[in-house]
Amino acid sequence: MLVVGFPAGAFQANCYLLAADTGHDCVIVDPGEGAREHVDAALTEHRLTPAAVLATHGHFDHVHSAAEIADAHGIPVWIRSEDRVLLSDPLKGLGPELAAAFASVSLTEPRDVRELGDGPLELAGLRITTDHTPGHTPGSAVFRLDSDEGGQLALTGDTLFAGSIGRTDLPGGDVREIARSLRTLLTYPDDTVVLPGHGPTTTIGRERATNPFLGDGGGMS
Repeated sequence: MLVVGFPAGAFQANCYLLAADTGHDCVIVDPGEGAREHVDAALTEHRLTPAAVLATHGHFDHVHSAAEIADAHGIPVWIRSEDRVLLSDPLKGLGPELAAAFASVSLTEPRDVRELGDGPLELAGLRITTDHTPGHTPGSAVFRLDSDEGGQLALTGDTLFAGSIGRTDLPGGDVREIARSLRTLLTYPDDTVVLPGHGPTTTIGRERATNPFLGDGGGMS
């Protein structure tokens, strides 16, 4: 499997391109602010054809370029129904102070939006399992794929980071919900490679052993 990742925008949100191999179709996960230039470069370098955009959640630092990229390539954007409104009204996902600071941010919903359900997706020759993981936002999701080497990848968005977890103090955040979602993530095998929405790659085993927010089987400290 080919995985290309890079941070984009002021918040350095990680965007990922996933494909079976070079020269194949790909999915683009969380194209945030300023991501298009990097996405276009990766598509050219690896001879990839985009098949879909996937959003782990609707915060604008993760979907800022979703409509631009999807509409340019005539592909759909997949997102949970709970976060769909954020594609066109990003300020609804921010508290008063952040909303004031980013009042100039304006987004338009992509032409083709499809709502994620609980079943797997078959896209770009990949089988992608979707787990609903509310807490950071009501529509947060984790995307899981089996790797060629026999392990598993989990794109966790802002639910789980290396050494930390997503904030729950923005509109729609819920500390109890994210605790339940983290317990779901802890059912993944320890060698599951975590590709988070911000920061470096980690594994479920490493986070189980060292993440201070995952004590007592996934509860909040």
